[in-house]
Amino acid sequence: MNISKVTCVFFSATGLTQKVADLFLSGLPVAAEKLNLTPYTSDKAHVFGPDELVVFAAPVYGGILPAPAAERFALLKGQNTPAVCLAVYGNRDYDDALLEMKNLVQNAGFVPVAFGAPVAQHSLMPRVAAGRPDAEDAYKLQAFARQVWEKLGDLTTLCPQAVPQVPGNFPYKKFGGVPFKPQVSKACVHCGACAAHCPVGAIPKNAPDTTDKSACIACMACIKICPSHARSITPKGALWLAEKAFLLKYGKRRDLEVFI
Repeated sequence: MNISKVTCVFFSATGLTQKVADLFLSGLPVAAEKLNLTPYTSDKAHVFGPDELVVFAAPVYGGILPAPAAERFALLKGQNTPAVCLAVYGNRDYDDALLEMKNLVQNAGFVPVAFGAPVAQHSLMPRVAAGRPDAEDAYKLQAFARQVWEKLGDLTTLCPQAVPQVPGNFPYKKFGGVPFKPQVSKACVHCGACAAHCPVGAIPKNAPDTTDKSACIACMACIKICPSHARSITPKGALWLAEKAFLLKYGKRRDLEVFI
């Protein structure tokens, strides 16, 4: 089949999922448009045709998709549109995330022809998978992209047989969030950068030195964007101990898994 247009749709609070997606896109022979669904006020209503390819990319939180990513992806509509799903995880496991993506995009009118589970540096525990995606990841993501393009070229029509099976269970894992939430220090200059970049609107524009902890998903976007380093996870000792235990259990390198 001939693809007239490629669009990458992504949710990426700290930019790492977007970086992984960009590496995949660099392996395709055509340039892709990008649709960033991370911003809280992003335009989420889009329809894609049967001759387009849509690449969905989202991080994995506790073995499933972040709720806002799933909600925003579900608002997109395909018309028997081929799709690729990338579930980017922090070296522990992607659990039910690929199955969730598969069901979500199929219900929205897309036909997922390939799935990938790449690794990126853990957003909360940066010593886990530090520096990733790296050069080896880039090579494998680009090779995966070429495989996908070859598969699309060999397909004359999209049918159920074109959709790979992926691991996962339904009902999906329950994820109640993490016990660590960003705190604000007196270094805050009230610039509002964190409020503008929070993907769930948990930081009031008129009071950026506060956070609605019930809405916060601990995505670390506010910590990454803060120019005065006023936001951080505290107490640091508790996070350091959690990271140390996580590294002991999940520190061994895991690499890209593909289903095509």
